[in-house]
Amino acid sequence: MTCVKELMIAVLFTAFSIKANADTLLIPDAIFDGVSDRLVRGKAILVSEGRIVRIANADQFAGTSAEVIELPGQTVLPGLIDLHSHVLLHPYDETPWNDQVLKESWAERALRAGNHLKATLKAGYTTLRDLGSEGAGYVDVGVQQALEKGVIPGPRLIVAGKAIVATGSYGPSGFAEHVIVPLGAEPADGADLVRVTRDQIGKGADFIKVYADYRWGPNGEAMATFSEQEIRTIVETARSSGRYTVAHASTPEAMRRATLAGVETIEHGSSGTQEIFELMRDNRVAWCPTLAAGEAIAEYQGWKKGEDPDPVRVADQKASFQAALVAGVTICAGSDVGVFDHGDNAWELELMVDYGLSPVQALQSATSVNAKLLHMEDRIGRVEEGFLAELIAVEGNPLTDITVLRRPKFVLQGENIIYPE
Repeated sequence: MTCVKELMIAVLFTAFSIKANADTLLIPDAIFDGVSDRLVRGKAILVSEGRIVRIANADQFAGTSAEVIELPGQTVLPGLIDLHSHVLLHPYDETPWNDQVLKESWAERALRAGNHLKATLKAGYTTLRDLGSEGAGYVDVGVQQALEKGVIPGPRLIVAGKAIVATGSYGPSGFAEHVIVPLGAEPADGADLVRVTRDQIGKGADFIKVYADYRWGPNGEAMATFSEQEIRTIVETARSSGRYTVAHASTPEAMRRATLAGVETIEHGSSGTQEIFELMRDNRVAWCPTLAAGEAIAEYQGWKKGEDPDPVRVADQKASFQAALVAGVTICAGSDVGVFDHGDNAWELELMVDYGLSPVQALQSATSVNAKLLHMEDRIGRVEEGFLAELIAVEGNPLTDITVLRRPKFVLQGENIIYPE
């Protein structure tokens, strides 16, 4: 029996990942399966050819020829899933969004994405849903293809392509009328929404993102963009191809229209009311609150958490979160990472707990709940026999201390063992 004690620390500094043997046996202190509200102790996990093939008492594997990885004091859980990311963006306090869209080449943005994905995987996130290329065309599709070919390391990437906005509502904006600037998403209206939706699907979009509102009101406030019927046109066109639609929406009216039109998730929803969240619940529409992005932007603007009163944006987020808890809407884990540092995705889970979820609810959101929303609940998001071996280990008990997720000790991506540096 070959034994790897506490992850062969020497290897940490010589390789990003190593190929696991055909059979690998993980012996942790405990397991969080992604669904239960408690840890399972005394079990070992046998992995073969990238899948979990058996979970049983450790003593039942005596004499195994598998490579044994002992994880003393550690909890194994499913690889984490972030449903709202932007791998082609980096923090706005480094470079404003306008400058990233207008001044950074697509080559630079793709190279940055490679670094972002590596940091994300080492942070324990094995699946990302990317919510639009933000002015970089279909570079996200190309990055996804590079990941699938093994050109670069990183989590599974599910992409939206360009995303769809109403004409005149999106940026970069504020230029003279004779100046044509590239936009951060693709404008379309009315009947043309069918063509644009189909074109994005043809170019490689796994799902469609629509901006149901944006900051285009008379005083720059967020207001609804598309009509309910226009959003329904997008939803039905995407659905006919086997794809789903998600909506950026922060205002109650945009959330209402998007929900009734049939989107599957609402992104942001920072002004959501209990009535709107109840409507979402009744229509089986989930909510990605993106709390970390809201707090990050407030910090960029000078807010000092714990010292200053909550700015309006953060106060609104907290009120919406409480309303959502009362309404019982499904809350998924989506951080809007890219607004802040890639690899810091677990900040979202910490804030979900700060705002009122229990640690186990936050963990379920980032594992089994998110897997179901991706229509992948039969293969990821759980520690279960037959599922893909996308597993992480953290020191201690994440059900009592959610912050341990920031420091994964071990990441297994199929047949590749990933070591944090």
